[in-house]
Amino acid sequence: MEPYKNWSREELIARLQHLDPHHDRPRPATQPQGKPFDFNAYPKRKIALKFTYNGIHYGGMEYQRDPALPTVEGVLFDALVHTRLVDRAGGLEGCGWQRCGRTDKGVSGGGQVVSLWVRSTLGSKATSEEDARATEPEPTSSADTSEDGPGLEGDFGLMDDFDEPSTNNSKPAEPASAEVEFPYVFGLNHILPPTIRVLAWSPVSDDFSARFSCRWRHYKYFFSPRGLDVAAMSDAAARLVGERDFRNLCKIDASKQITVFTRRILSASIDRTDGELCVFNLRGNAFLYNMVRHIMAILFLVGAGLEKPAIMTALLNADPANPLPPFREGEDPPPLVTSKPDYQIADPLPLMLWDCGYDDGVLDWRTDRASTKTGESTKSPLPGMLCDFERATITAALDEHFLKAAEAHHKPPKQYFPLGAPGVEPLPPGAMMNIPLGGGLVKRTGTYVPLLQRKRMPTPDEVNERYRLGRGAKKLGRKAPPAPAAADDVDE
Repeated sequence: MEPYKNWSREELIARLQHLDPHHDRPRPATQPQGKPFDFNAYPKRKIALKFTYNGIHYGGMEYQRDPALPTVEGVLFDALVHTRLVDRAGGLEGCGWQRCGRTDKGVSGGGQVVSLWVRSTLGSKATSEEDARATEPEPTSSADTSEDGPGLEGDFGLMDDFDEPSTNNSKPAEPASAEVEFPYVFGLNHILPPTIRVLAWSPVSDDFSARFSCRWRHYKYFFSPRGLDVAAMSDAAARLVGERDFRNLCKIDASKQITVFTRRILSASIDRTDGELCVFNLRGNAFLYNMVRHIMAILFLVGAGLEKPAIMTALLNADPANPLPPFREGEDPPPLVTSKPDYQIADPLPLMLWDCGYDDGVLDWRTDRASTKTGESTKSPLPGMLCDFERATITAALDEHFLKAAEAHHKPPKQYFPLGAPGVEPLPPGAMMNIPLGGGLVKRTGTYVPLLQRKRMPTPDEVNERYRLGRGAKKLGRKAPPAPAAADDVDE
């Protein structure tokens, strides 16, 4: 048969009509037009949504007007619009949108939380066929041109916010009503791509904020322990706990004019997973921009034997007014490091915002109505997620066997890390090293310059001043200069 690429447009259309048994079916001359959906005709309530997402598919968490890649917030907001839970015309501000944390491009979320005002069925009765349909997930259609915007077009076809001091909130009393609430979990998962799954929702008080009410954030970073001294990495990680100055372990965003870099880390540990990986668990009340990936880069250098665990204490000893003592007895006092050495941060792929903590009694996580027979949700996202996990496991097994097939004909590369460890071959002069960056990435180099001997980056004060006098001068001239950001005003 002649290749389709050589066919004319008319020939292709004729071929499609021949293959479509319904192309001759008569259609109505005009499509019925539904009346515009009136959000004001329905009550609203404030809820929190907990959801997961695979960050490798997205250009970050934060909503963007014209993203190069779809963003998590953009896709989730479009799903809320498509199910007529929020009004597109009001945007994120119109529904009081607050996120617990902003994650960068490639970073995933296991327990991300957003709070917002949504349409509710409580306190109202569906009085017409159209109103009844409004409480059910709408079918996907590229021809959807209703008032609430397009359907699964654009981003749907493909497939850190700032930390603040927490506030006190209490869970609102649930209305004494026998009415069934909108199936938020199923309704959204019916529309969302499989890379974003809503897990549960909770009624919240009017003053609840996923951002301001959060007490702590828990990040996980997964990595292979191959060629790494995990005990040394655990020693370095333990030095993070407490009130610390992280100016040397973050990216400085001059537009925020951050002046306070102290954060409280509640726990930091390196643990084994059920499989062959390790995970760096870090829990704190707030985080700076790219803070976890900076920390992980240093832990990799320590694990490879290129730096001692005490380097972490030195990088945290950044404030001349509050010098740190030796971390443990027998160690020398750490050197003062007032500006960050130049180093490459870890890859974003293995990083996950795992959980967000709130006061007891503030949230009441729930799913959709359970089956009276099984007691379990009849619309759980777990079956699809288990299928995705099974496929990923099979893919990993295939990759492992591809590696074994190659090793039958080629010698594995020599492993020099961790340097000086028993049984590890000494590094010969001029040998190339693969310094780990996480996510299977390495930095290949023939020489290693110790961190404290490297070129130093500008101090935060210098970065802020340069912005005020340079790129930010026009912006600052058009509006009042921003006040320096509070201690908890940025995140990972």
